[in-house]
Amino acid sequence: MRNPEYTKVTILEASGKLFNVKGYKATSLSDITNKTGLTKGAIYSHFGNKATLEKEALKYMIQKMFSIMGQQIKAKKTAPEKLKAIFSFYKQYTSNEPIHGGCPMFNAAVEADDAHPELKEVVNNAMKVVHQSCVQIIEKGIKYKQLQQSTDPVGFATVIFSSLEGAIMFSKMSGDKKYIQQVIQHLESYLEERVM
Repeated sequence: MRNPEYTKVTILEASGKLFNVKGYKATSLSDITNKTGLTKGAIYSHFGNKATLEKEALKYMIQKMFSIMGQQIKAKKTAPEKLKAIFSFYKQYTSNEPIHGGCPMFNAAVEADDAHPELKEVVNNAMKVVHQSCVQIIEKGIKYKQLQQSTDPVGFATVIFSSLEGAIMFSKMSGDKKYIQQVIQHLESYLEERVM
């Protein structure tokens, strides 16, 4: 007899990998049954329908991504070190992907237009979490005199997040790591100018 929670995680893990690599629309339920060895009935008993599975698999992948990134950030002491940990995390997507297939937020965002509002909502919420985390790190850096008072937390956080996500896309599409490397060099240079 299978453990229901284990089965659910197995489905999320397998379908998440498929969605992230192949795409949400292109991944069929048959692809998922072949990958998991489970029946359609078993999958539907846990998630009800494919749209719910897509949403839950995306949330699962994003949570996994946040967990990995969070550990790397927590391992650092100062705001500049924490921001560099974020840069480093994103750089991994061009060599040793934390989540196979690329950034799940970016991949889902490409498909999550107005025709798929549930995925769009998950991506939107996740982007806000990353952005707000950067804002908080920068604000603490200013408070503890690690970053200059003139640093704009929201503006800098926006530049960090949008630059890194865009650079991943550019590097993946071109097959050239130089774009993410150039963006990180630029962000690090800007950061160094703000360090007290």
